[in-house]
Amino acid sequence: MLKKLVIYYTFEGDTKFIGDAIAETIDADILELELVKDDIGKDYVKHFLGERQVLMKTKPLLKPFNKDITSYDLLVIGTPVWSGTYAPALRTFFSETKITGKKIALFYCFTVKPGRISKRLRKALKGNKIIAEIGFKDPLKHDKEKDRQKAQNWAKENLAKLD
Repeated sequence: MLKKLVIYYTFEGDTKFIGDAIAETIDADILELELVKDDIGKDYVKHFLGERQVLMKTKPLLKPFNKDITSYDLLVIGTPVWSGTYAPALRTFFSETKITGKKIALFYCFTVKPGRISKRLRKALKGNKIIAEIGFKDPLKHDKEKDRQKAQNWAKENLAKLD
C-alpha cells in the first residue's frame, strides 16, 4: 500500500477544502504549508501584494513541519493560482525540499482561469512522475458540494487505484 501525502497552501480556504476532500478519499496524511508571517492581508490589497510576491519570485518563510517527505510514495500537491502560477509558499517549499522520483498528482484553485499553472508546476517538479492533474474554479464560491464530489471522484479514479 502506498504511503500518501496531500500537501497544500491555502489562502482563502479553497485549496484546503479540496485538499481535505482528496486526503479523506484516499486516506492520505495532510501537510498544510503555513507562512511564518502572513503579511498579505485579506482585503482588496491582497491581490496587489500577492501579485507583487509572484512577480518578484518571493520565497516567504514557512513554519516548520513534521513530515518526512521522502517517506511518502505519492504526493498530491495543491495551490491557489496567483497570476498564472503557484503561490510563493510553494516556491519556498520546492526550493527547500528535495522532491525527486515521486509519483505526483496536482490540483489547483483559480478565480478567472488557471493560466500556465500546469506548465510551471511541472517544471518545478521535474524529476518526478506527474500522474494526474485537476483544476477547480472558486469551489467555495460556487457549488462547493459539487466540487467536493468532483475532487473525490478524481481521487478515486486517479489515485486510489494506485494502492
